[in-house]
Amino acid sequence: MKQRLLGALLLGSFSSLGACASPAASVARPTPGLTAGDTAHGADNFYTSDKVTVQKVVFKNQYKMDVAGNLFVPKGLPDGARHPAIVVGHPMGAVKEQSANLYATKMAEQGFVTLSLDLSFWGESEGQPRSVVAPDIYAEDFSAAVDFLRTQPLVDKERIGVIGICGSGSFVISAAKIDPRIKAIATVSMYDMGAASRNGLNHSLTLEQRRKFIEEAALQRDVEFAGGETKYTGGTPEALGDKSTAIDREFYDFYRTSRGHSQNTTTHPTLSSNTKFMNFYPFTDIETISPRPMLFIAGESAHSREFSDEAYRLAGDPKELVIVPGAGHVDLYDRVGLIPFEKLTSFFRTNLK
Repeated sequence: MKQRLLGALLLGSFSSLGACASPAASVARPTPGLTAGDTAHGADNFYTSDKVTVQKVVFKNQYKMDVAGNLFVPKGLPDGARHPAIVVGHPMGAVKEQSANLYATKMAEQGFVTLSLDLSFWGESEGQPRSVVAPDIYAEDFSAAVDFLRTQPLVDKERIGVIGICGSGSFVISAAKIDPRIKAIATVSMYDMGAASRNGLNHSLTLEQRRKFIEEAALQRDVEFAGGETKYTGGTPEALGDKSTAIDREFYDFYRTSRGHSQNTTTHPTLSSNTKFMNFYPFTDIETISPRPMLFIAGESAHSREFSDEAYRLAGDPKELVIVPGAGHVDLYDRVGLIPFEKLTSFFRTNLK
C-alpha cells in the first residue's frame, strides 16, 4: 500500500514580444471516446471565455530551453496602461491544458494578464528525455516566465504574481525564495514534492522503502546509460482495479477521463530521475519570502492538506491559509463551484497594487 501511494504521489496582440508568438492558441477540448468522469460542482477544466484573448508563446529559460505557454489577455484593456500579471503552473506531471489554463482564464476575466506554462520536459516545452524530474529547472521556468512578462508592453513589471497548483505550489515557492520580482505567491492543493517523495503522505514511507526506491532508480541509470529503454514510474494509473486506492481513483477521474485528459501527458515521470525530488526542500527558508505575501488554499478533506498546513506554519507574515469546505485535492483542479476564485482575485488585487 505504501509503495502504491508513493507511485501515486510522484505525480490581444503584442509587439516586441522577445519570444515567438502565434496569433492565437488552439482551444483544448475534452478527449472524445472517454468516460465523462465526475463533473459535479461545475467541473470545467476546458473552460474558455469570450472576454479573453489567448496567444501561444515560447520563451527561453536560463538553460536556453524553450518553454511553451499560453498568454491570456483581458479584452478591452485601456491603451497605454500597464497591468498586473500572474504566472500559473500546472500540477506535477500534467500540462498547461490541465487546470492551469482554467485558472489563467478565470483570473484574466478579472483583469489580470496571465500566463500558463508547460514545465520543462513536459507538454510542449523542451527537454529530453520526456517526463524528467528536475525541480531546480521547474523553478527556473517560473522565473523565466517572469523574465518574459516583464518585457510585455501591457504588463507592469513590478506587479507580477504566481499561482502554483499541486506540485507547482512547491516549485513557485522554490522560485520565489530567490526571485524577489515575484511579488505575491498563491498555492492551491499544494504538494511538497520533496517531502512527499522522501516520506510519503503522513510520513507513511519507511526509510527501508525509500532506500529500495533509490536503489531501483540508480540501477535504472545503468540501463539507460547503456542505451536501454527508458522506464517510467508512479503517476496516475492507466486502469483501476480491486486494489486501487482512493487516491488512485481521485487522480484517475481527472487524468484518465474526458473531464481532464490530455493527449500531451501520461503523468508518469522517468524512474531514473524521480529521486531528484529526494533532494528538494522547498520549505527550507520559506520565511525569507516575507514580507511578500503568501496565500495557501487547500481542500478540507484533501489528502495533501498536510503540505499547505506545514507551509503556512513555517512561512513569514503576511500569510493566509484558506481551507475549502468539502473539497478534496483534485476537486480544486477544475471544480469552479468549489475553487475560491474570489479569494484569489482579492489577494492579487490587494498585493499587486
